[in-house]
Amino acid sequence: MLTLGLDVGSTTCKYVLIDEEGNILDKSYERHNTKQAEKVLEFLERLEERFGLTPGRDRIYMTGSGAGLISEFIGARFVQEVVAVATAVETLHPEVRFVSEIGGEDMKTIFFHGEGEKKTRQVFMQSACAGGTGTFVEKCARKLGIPPDKLSKMGYLGYQIHKVSSKCGIFAETDVNTLVKAGVPVEEIIASLFEAVVYQNLAILTKGNTPRPYVLLLGGPNLFFRGLQEAWRHHLTKLWEERKVPLPEGKEPGDLIIVPENALYYAALGCAFTAKTEPKDVGVYKGFEKLKWWVEEGQYEQKKKEGRKGLWKTKEELEEFRKIYEPQVFAYKNRKPYEGKIDEVVIGCDFGSTTAKAVCLSRDKEVLFSVYTLSKGNPIEDAKYIFRKIKERIGDAKVLAVGVTGYGKDLLRDIIGADVAIVETVAHATAGLHFFPDADCICDVGGVDVKIIILRNGAVVDFRLNSQCSSGNGAFLQGVAERFGIPLEEIADRAFSAEAMPNLTMGCGVFLQSDIVNQQRKGWNADEILAGLCYVLPQNVWIYAGNITNFKGIGRKFILQGGTHRNLAVVKAQVDFLRSKVPDAEIVVHPYSGEAGAIGAGLIALEHYEKTGRTSFRGFETIESLEYKTTTSEDTVCRWCPIECRRTFIDVKLPGGKGRPWSKVPLPEGWVRIIVNNSCPKGLVEDKNELKVIKEEMEKVKERYPSVAQFVQKEAFKARVEV
Repeated sequence: MLTLGLDVGSTTCKYVLIDEEGNILDKSYERHNTKQAEKVLEFLERLEERFGLTPGRDRIYMTGSGAGLISEFIGARFVQEVVAVATAVETLHPEVRFVSEIGGEDMKTIFFHGEGEKKTRQVFMQSACAGGTGTFVEKCARKLGIPPDKLSKMGYLGYQIHKVSSKCGIFAETDVNTLVKAGVPVEEIIASLFEAVVYQNLAILTKGNTPRPYVLLLGGPNLFFRGLQEAWRHHLTKLWEERKVPLPEGKEPGDLIIVPENALYYAALGCAFTAKTEPKDVGVYKGFEKLKWWVEEGQYEQKKKEGRKGLWKTKEELEEFRKIYEPQVFAYKNRKPYEGKIDEVVIGCDFGSTTAKAVCLSRDKEVLFSVYTLSKGNPIEDAKYIFRKIKERIGDAKVLAVGVTGYGKDLLRDIIGADVAIVETVAHATAGLHFFPDADCICDVGGVDVKIIILRNGAVVDFRLNSQCSSGNGAFLQGVAERFGIPLEEIADRAFSAEAMPNLTMGCGVFLQSDIVNQQRKGWNADEILAGLCYVLPQNVWIYAGNITNFKGIGRKFILQGGTHRNLAVVKAQVDFLRSKVPDAEIVVHPYSGEAGAIGAGLIALEHYEKTGRTSFRGFETIESLEYKTTTSEDTVCRWCPIECRRTFIDVKLPGGKGRPWSKVPLPEGWVRIIVNNSCPKGLVEDKNELKVIKEEMEKVKERYPSVAQFVQKEAFKARVEV
């Protein structure tokens, strides 16, 4: 008799097949890409063919988020996930007192108390938020441009740790964006993420209990991420020392933290071990015919009842939409390169959290060409790449002016010598009005934020900005697609291929993520979920993020900007949503939707040049040869108030830099310092020494340029002595 333990998780399916003696005959760990039932069917067909898994004789025990429905079709016995993991741990590691299992979208900790029959379990779980889970870490790594094989090798020890929220995945993403904007190296950001994951477990999920040795680390992240293991060992060793936890004699603390070879399979193993303790007529395998029927027919009937039709009602309607909007959405692909001689240019840059863009404009405000690249996780490196590409294109042409906007504007303004640093809403409004002077509303959906700009007669009268929640932005949509193994450029076609889609919840990105997992359990596949996400995106943009209720009061001409609107399925959802609110709405996609912010910055920089006739641009050679270093330590902490922000000093070698020899972090002449990660303007001043330097400079200015008003005031009221 064979026993199969199956674990159907939110992102992967695992199984172990054991014989009557308890030997593992086969095991497998595979991503299901939302097709949980299909993956289980594939497993069963394989095991029947290769190992003779037989209906009516062999047994199946199942666990995991997707096991409930599937178990009914194949006759499997369902085992609660924590029970399964605890059973495997007690069977294989009776000495273990604490378990941390981190999965794709949930985390759990298990404490074991007592011995023998009096042994008890205490369980704490986190499944409402994806913060701290494997999916969360992978999502942040993708944003930083780190491939999975590199992520698994990245470390924790020896890196400067920065503050990253551990309670909420959305706040953690915001913290990561802030660190990227500050130019913090990606190695330090990843080490900080590992720190946040361990902190979430030890400070939140333990509920005040002390993990005692031995400790077992389970799940994919604990197994695959070397840095996460280092963070666990560092913090547990420190915790045991602080709380004077007795350790087994002759054992080093690091030896008391175990990451087993089969760390991925403990829930599946627990199912198989549970079967050994129960009557042999429980969990008898019924074969896969009913499951196959469900995959091929049943789930589609269920979807028709629970979901809605796809993003289009008829193929004729879809074709008509494509005819109008494909030329607008893909204008950047069909645009012919500028072939004339370039003598002078104005450069506009938009250094965002996920992409970096630049455009070169002529004096006549014509867009000559653009540069568009995924962010390398460091604004200074992004700037080097962008200006290198511009130099290759324009040669010795004169740069009249430079404007910057986006997350990296404050950091990069002085480094590259930009003439103007523009707030994003102003830059996007300027770009929208340049092409559509009669626009009533500009909607910009970027990688991690959403901007709605309401206009009257060419002037901004109101705007809504959302950068905290990911539910309505492009990075969330891209992250879900990548989790399903779908490339960015294929999202629209895959979404349009869905003839039905699930009803997804508008609102918080965390709840939306949970809703996606729930829809997977019901059999909705990746294409259908992507269609549902595109459909709900406008609701999150306009209602949840923008808090817009009176659409007719906005006007009738809407401009769609931002890189997310290069996705035709998103544009279809936007058009349908806006026309449901304003039937006669005119909706246009900006011809440079991804580069709109950069164009706005360039246009404002051109205005600056026309007024002043000069530029502060440092030159391509200076930017290409930039040397810089970052410091975050006790010496960089701001002491002006009790909050004590842990600032980052970014020191850049630039001509004319005065240095800071008086600083706690000394800086030689020829270098300049930029201070970031401060929460208020006071943090821009390093300490009392800098105040002294600033005051001395002000006194020198007063001596050179005395105030006549102060002189008259002083002399007029001076007491005179009669002789």
